[in-house]
Amino acid sequence: MSESLLVALHDEHARDLWSYVLRLTNGDRSRAEDVVQETFLRAWRHPDVLGRSAGSARAWLFTVARRIVVDEWRSGRRRHEVLAAEPPEPPEAHGRAHTTSAEDALDGWVVAEALTRLSAQHRQVLVLCWFGGRSVAEAARELGVPPGTVKSRTHYALRSLRLVLEEMGVER
Repeated sequence: MSESLLVALHDEHARDLWSYVLRLTNGDRSRAEDVVQETFLRAWRHPDVLGRSAGSARAWLFTVARRIVVDEWRSGRRRHEVLAAEPPEPPEAHGRAHTTSAEDALDGWVVAEALTRLSAQHRQVLVLCWFGGRSVAEAARELGVPPGTVKSRTHYALRSLRLVLEEMGVER
């Protein structure tokens, strides 16, 4: 990756990335700066990032930054007590840990980017059934295809989506 390309990537995304990381680090400015610096260092080491669309490069940067923060937390290097006026909210139902709206927004953005990489038929069936809450029968009527076709497309669409997310660097 040439220096000018890295500078362009930095100029385009650094401010938003820093704001996002600052929220992830509970306002720790020094730590946020370290994470953003490490994120761009990793981009330097992975020149394929610039070959991606602008949204894909941005999603890659935000995903890498989030992983750095999570990895630091898990390793215990950055464990420290945070004083709060109120206790933290309990985990949500279904065993899913509470996430910030920024994390939810990033996840949604990554999934939206991945959906654009699917065929129109696969994207259509996922949007109707998974995101639109339609039943197989309702989706079949709306698409004008047999219910078995909706089931088959859904199966292959989910498989394709999983592959696209893996290519984007999203881990399960």
